[in-house]
Formats: sequence, structure tokens, C-alpha cells
Amino acid sequence: MDKNTQSGNFKVLNLREMAFIHLDIRCLYTLLICTAFGSTLSSNAEIKVNPPQDFEIVDPGYLGYLYLQWQPPVSLDNFNKCTVEYELKYRNVDSESWRTIITKNLLYKDGFDLNKGVEAKIHTLLPRQCTNGSEVQSSWSEATYWISSQGNLDTKIQDMDCVYYNWKYLLCSWKPGMGAHLDSNYSLYYWYEGLDHALECTDYIQAKGKNIGCRFPYLESSDYKDFYICVNGSSESQLIRPSYFIFQLQNIVKPLPPDYLSLTMKNSKEVNLKWSIPRGPIPAKCLIYEIEFTEDDTAWVTTTIENEIYVTRTSNESLQLCFLVRSKMNIYCADDGIWSEWSDEQCWKGDIWKEILLFLLVPLVLVSLFVLVVTCLLLYKQRNLLKMIRIMLQNMKHYL
Repeated sequence: MDKNTQSGNFKVLNLREMAFIHLDIRCLYTLLICTAFGSTLSSNAEIKVNPPQDFEIVDPGYLGYLYLQWQPPVSLDNFNKCTVEYELKYRNVDSESWRTIITKNLLYKDGFDLNKGVEAKIHTLLPRQCTNGSEVQSSWSEATYWISSQGNLDTKIQDMDCVYYNWKYLLCSWKPGMGAHLDSNYSLYYWYEGLDHALECTDYIQAKGKNIGCRFPYLESSDYKDFYICVNGSSESQLIRPSYFIFQLQNIVKPLPPDYLSLTMKNSKEVNLKWSIPRGPIPAKCLIYEIEFTEDDTAWVTTTIENEIYVTRTSNESLQLCFLVRSKMNIYCADDGIWSEWSDEQCWKGDIWKEILLFLLVPLVLVSLFVLVVTCLLLYKQRNLLKMIRIMLQNMKHYL
């Protein structure tokens, strides 16, 4: 065999050896990865935790404010040094999204719309430090809650409307259900956090002897809390379907309209509009204003959080400028609000200098007329007096 042939065979052998070496390295890496992954799977498979026990939804009688409660899972002896957590999900039936809470407690409270059912689920979570670096969770425990759906749906009240007037007086009104019989009557109950139990309305608004609304008493410490209402009914001939409502009072506040409006011409172009802050307990920082400004036949609307704005006239020939204002709770104090009634209109007509001149001339003319009349009377009396003195002197001469 010649040297060239030997050299070629040697190169082939070297390439084969290198290929086997690379293959061995890849197999080694694969083996290590599989071993580590298998070890992780094996360790996770060995760590299990049970779901919470006795999961239930409890109604304490607060018209929609429910308790979701449970007990720790069984067989937690192996995790005494771990802080067990629970992932709770809940919603009203037919809602598109779940609310999710992570908690270490065994009780959670929240408000629900009892016109619909409530569903919730919970499972146990073990933190990573207790499970070799991976989170372990149990299967889900589930619970549901429904109010008894007594009575036909058309016996429920209609057009419920609640307004918190000037952040002081709450008034709710409704109409009877379309399917309610003539002997039906309704009762209103309410609750918010701070009350020991639900209270019934003590001052009903009535029409033809039937309750169609409620005037609430002073509601202490009720702002920025969920306010729960239930309106149910009674009838000797049928069952009445109850209605449930949840809102926050600051979101249904209707302020008083602003008053003491003033419109001042600063110069030929600029107009100053100003008004007083509405009377009542609503802080000035909580109000927004809507202004409707009219220049001759043109009107436009703007908003501001101040109780004063400056407006530029479109023409120096304007014969009439008018504005009116209304108020509402702004986004810094409420999610929403109800516009007040419009204020009385404040207007300016014609040339302001003519008005000022007229204002000054009228009293001046009246005073001048008064002085003239008094002067004439005095002169007339003086003339008569002189005439009487002259007659008396002539008579004295005659007697002498």
C-alpha cells in the first residue's frame, strides 16, 4: 500500500472518530437534561396538596354583601413551615370576567348583584420555597349561591331612580311592576357598612295608598361605600319578585345650580363670566361646571372646574350676550354624577356705556325736577308772603 493510500485511510478514520466524539457529547448533554427534567418531574409528582375544605358562600342578610369562607386543606403536616395561600375567583353568573384574589385568610367579603346567581372557586397554593422551586396548586373547590326566584319577573318594580340631592338628602322612587296585582305593595330595605343590620324605609312616598318611593334619613358615614337596596313586595294573590341594587352615594349626587351670576365687559372683545359656588356641603374642588354662552343667535357650550371664565366676543356689534351655568360632581370626587338644574340666565344687552349713561341720567333728571319744583314752591310762597305784607302795610296807613 502506498503512502497516499495510507494517508487517505487515516483521514477517514479521523473523521469517523470525530463524528463519534461529537455524537457522544450530544448524547451526554441529552442524558443530563433528561435526568434533570426527570428529577424535577419526579420531585413535583411527589409534592401534592389538597383543596380547601368546606368552601361556601354565606349570606349574612346584608342585601348582596356576601361572605366567601373555607377551611384549610387536610394533610398539611408536611408544610408546617410553609405559608399556605389561596387563589379565589368569583363573579356573578353570566359575567364575562372573574375577579381574582390571592389571600392567606380563610374569609373574604364582597358585594354581589343578587338579581343574578353567584359562583366562586378556590384552590390551595404552595410557595416555591416549599416545593423545590416550583409552585404547586391543588384542584379547585367550587360553590354557588342563588336567591330564591319567587314571583314572576314582571312583578318586580320598574324604573328605580335614586338621587342624592346636594350630598345631603337621598330619595329613591319606582313604579309598580307591570304584572303586579292591584293589592300589591312594596317595601324598601337598605344597608351599608357601618350598620348592624338592614333597615327598612321609615318615610315612604305614596300614591293612592301605595309605596312608590322612599325619603331616607340622614345617612351617617355612608359616602364612598357600597350602598345596598332591596325592594320586595307583598300581595295576597301572588308572589312578588324582589329587586336588588348596589351603588355609591357620591356617584348619584345632584348639586344645587350656581347662583349670583355676573357678566362683565372687560373691554371691546373680552367678557368675564362669574358665578358663586353652589350652596351646600359639596367642596368647591369636587365640582365641574357647564356653561352655555349665547351671543346674539349663536350659542356654544364649554366646561370648567373654576367658577369663572373669560370669553372672547366674535363681534363688536353684538347686541345681546347671555349665559347660564349648571354643576356636577367631577372625576376627582366621584366616578359619575348628575347635572344640577340650569341657573337663571344672566344677560347684557346693547352698548354698556349707554346703559351706564342711562343709569346715571335717570336719577339726575329726577333730582333736578325735584329741586326745581321745590324752588318754585318756595318762590311762590315767598311772593305770596310779600304780597300779604304789602297789604298789611297799606291797611295800617289807612287806619292812621
